[in-house]
Amino acid sequence: MDVDAVLLLSFGGPEAPDQVMPFLENVTRGRGIPRERLESVAEHYLHFGGVSPINSINRALIDQLRGLIDVPVYFGNRNWEPYVEDAVTAMANDGIRTAAVFATSAWGGYSGCTQYVEDIARARRAAGDAAPRLVKLRQFYDHPLFVQMFSDAITAAAQTVPGNARLVFTAHSIPLSARSRCGTDLYERQVAYAASLVAAAAGYAEHDQVWQSRSGPPQVPWLEPDVADHLASLAESGTGAVIVCPIGFVADHIEVAWDLDHELRLQAEGAHIAFARATTPNADLARVVADLLDELRNDRDPVRVTGPDAPPLQGFSIDGVVCTDRCDTR
Repeated sequence: MDVDAVLLLSFGGPEAPDQVMPFLENVTRGRGIPRERLESVAEHYLHFGGVSPINSINRALIDQLRGLIDVPVYFGNRNWEPYVEDAVTAMANDGIRTAAVFATSAWGGYSGCTQYVEDIARARRAAGDAAPRLVKLRQFYDHPLFVQMFSDAITAAAQTVPGNARLVFTAHSIPLSARSRCGTDLYERQVAYAASLVAAAAGYAEHDQVWQSRSGPPQVPWLEPDVADHLASLAESGTGAVIVCPIGFVADHIEVAWDLDHELRLQAEGAHIAFARATTPNADLARVVADLLDELRNDRDPVRVTGPDAPPLQGFSIDGVVCTDRCDTR
């Protein structure tokens, strides 16, 4: 497929204190989240000066990517500037005909995949008749480079804690009502599979899989166990050290910086547990993007780390059409 640009499509985040509440209102619009809850979450951002790490990480990723590919790279977000609608309109004005879209999520499910497809469709409508063809690159949870990055991060983290540390993988929780929205437990199966690949690559025979960063009313059930509850259980059982790997996140954004590096670390210190957190790929993810782009342009078969019970590989989409033909093979 001929591609004359790449669009990096991400979630977005505030970059100043006065942007925090408007950003959170964008994220939660139509969901009926109480104002008090938004103010509570706003404190997480204000703890870091009102600046989310995500935009700077994405800009660094784009800088790396520009050194690896031969087409221009555009940047657009769902919830904050630069907005994806503006990015696609700029692409149309620049005469871009076909662009590959890299969404900063390795996963399937509604939040991890379909919502980005909806972003693409909305951005093309905003750009009008001159909108370029937008081809969303596939999911990459079992790409060899993705697995290697997390494996290397675990190995580095292990150097900072005792050798008997328990390896714990964590990913963003979702409501139980959404778990089968895009295939039976697809997101859970992909996370579990990726965690098993990374644990094996890092040399661990055992590991735990937990969830984090749930939101919404407490009476609505979400995926469990929660990472904080699990750490408390480990403390009760006498575990003296943990390595937490945020397998569900491709960058050290706010759910990692606040929920793990701040809250969970404080909990571990209070329980006298040695704590290490494996880094996420961050800007180094550019190497994965470049390989996925090469795969698309040269019609290569997907490169995957093979293993038993591998979940479906999906995410390929054209022009914001959900479940484009061959989505499960591209």
